Amino acid sequence: MKKRYFFIISCIVLSIIFFIPLEDALTFTETKVEKVQMYYLPLHDGQQFQIVFTHSIHKTDVIESYEVLANNDLRLLSMQYEDVAVGMPGYAEVGQTLAYANGVYTLMYDDAIVPNFNLFVASIDAKLQLIYQVNHIDLKRQLVKGKSYLFEVKKLSLYEKMKGVRLYGERKAQ
Repeated sequence: MKKRYFFIISCIVLSIIFFIPLEDALTFTETKVEKVQMYYLPLHDGQQFQIVFTHSIHKTDVIESYEVLANNDLRLLSMQYEDVAVGMPGYAEVGQTLAYANGVYTLMYDDAIVPNFNLFVASIDAKLQLIYQVNHIDLKRQLVKGKSYLFEVKKLSLYEKMKGVRLYGERKAQ
């Protein structure tokens, strides 16, 4: 009888450990596909990250800075870029501040919060990186080109982590 209870309790505890979401992660989930694949990077101490991409027309880098909030929403902090023509704002709107220094425009947001956003990984050969702490992750190498991904922060269970693909990046000093 004791063995049976021990077995049942062990199964319940293992199920809780295996299926309950416990760890926050930056996630990229494929959209518009039948078999969904999720890629993730665990969040640790730092709550800020950047997405860096090369603008397809200007051929210059654009740096978007984000902060993860307590409820796992994303706060857009700023966007830095060098040219203000196609697709890049040349003035600030309500809730924004635009500064120009050393040839770089910095658009700062007062309170731009989103739960998630879609990211398209184009087939062109241009930079697309996720920078978190000292990790520089080349998204063009680790995600599938020509696919669209839902980017969000969410808690993952051990089961979800085993099904997903962990993102690894090059470690660079800050």
